[in-house]
Amino acid sequence: MTRALIPGVCAAVAVAATTLSVPAHAQGAAGAYPNKPIRLIVPYPPGGGNDTLARLFGAKLTEAWGQQVVVDNRPGAGTIIGTQIAARSIPDGYTIFLSSIATHAIAPNLYKNPGFDPVKDFSPITLLAIAPTVLCVNPAVPAKSVKELIALAKAKPGELKFASGGSGTPPHMAGEIFAAMTGIKLLHVPYKGGGPAIAGLIGGETTMMFDTAASILPHVRAGRLRPLAIARAQRHPEYSDIATFTEAGVSGYEVNAWYSMHAPAGTPKSVVDRWNKELARILKLPDIQERLKQLGSEGIGNSPEEFAKFIRGENAKYAKAIKDAGVKVE
Repeated sequence: MTRALIPGVCAAVAVAATTLSVPAHAQGAAGAYPNKPIRLIVPYPPGGGNDTLARLFGAKLTEAWGQQVVVDNRPGAGTIIGTQIAARSIPDGYTIFLSSIATHAIAPNLYKNPGFDPVKDFSPITLLAIAPTVLCVNPAVPAKSVKELIALAKAKPGELKFASGGSGTPPHMAGEIFAAMTGIKLLHVPYKGGGPAIAGLIGGETTMMFDTAASILPHVRAGRLRPLAIARAQRHPEYSDIATFTEAGVSGYEVNAWYSMHAPAGTPKSVVDRWNKELARILKLPDIQERLKQLGSEGIGNSPEEFAKFIRGENAKYAKAIKDAGVKVE
C-alpha cells in the first residue's frame, strides 16, 4: 500500500517544486495580481502636482486591490533619474511609473543621452489627464489680447521676456513653440522653479508666462496677472472670459502639460490591461473628477494603443520645437 502511494506523492512534490521554481514576478503577473505591494515611481519631489496625482491614484488603487501602492519619489536631473530607474526595473507589474510630458516628450529630445528610450523601454498604460496651458502677462503690459502681444513683440524683437521654471521645462517649451508659430522673438528667462518664475512675472521682472491652469489661474483670480488665452478646444467653463488660442488667432497651438502611467517594457499585457481598466474606472469617480478640476486638469483615460499613438505625436512635436529653438541643457 505504501508503495502504491509513492507515485502520487512524487507527482505532488514535483508539482510543488515546479511552482516554487517559477520566478516570483511571473507568478505575480500571471496569477493573483497583485499579491504584494506595488512601487509607483514619481520623478519629482513630494508636494508638486505630479506627486499629488500619484498619491491620489495610489490611494484608490490600494483601496481597490488590497495591496499598498507605495509612492517612490526619485527626483533629479530634469526627471532623468526617476525615468532611468523605472526603465531598468523588472517588468513584473510591481513597478509602475508616473510619466508625463517631461519624461516622455521633452527630456528624450532635450538631452543627448538621457539613458532611456521613451518608446522601446516602456509599455504605455494610459493618459491620465491634461493640464491646459494659459498665457498670462503682467498687468502693466499694454497688450490686452494675443494679437496685441504679438504686435508688441514684433515691434520689439527679442525684448519681451517670458518666464519659466527652468530650461527645458514644459513652460519653456510652450513659450518657444508659441514664438515659432507666431514668427516672433522672445527672451527666455529661466528661474529655479515655477513658484519663483510666477513671482518674477508678478513683480514685473518678465512680460509673460505660459503655465498650467492650476499654477497660474489662482493669480488671475487675485488680479495679479492678466490672462490672454488658454489651450483648450473650447473655453474653460469656469473662466469663460479667457479666449482659446484658436479664437485668439493662433490656430493649432496645443501645447499642454499631461500626466500618464507607463510600465517597464516587457510587462505582461494582462497587467497593463488591468491597470488601464482600473485607472479608467477611477477617473470616472466624482471625487477624482472634482480633485482633477481643482488641479486644473482634465481626465482622459484612453487605451494603451491610443496612448502610444499620442506619445509618438508628442515626441515629434517637441523634437522639432527643441531643434528649431536651439534649446540646450548642460
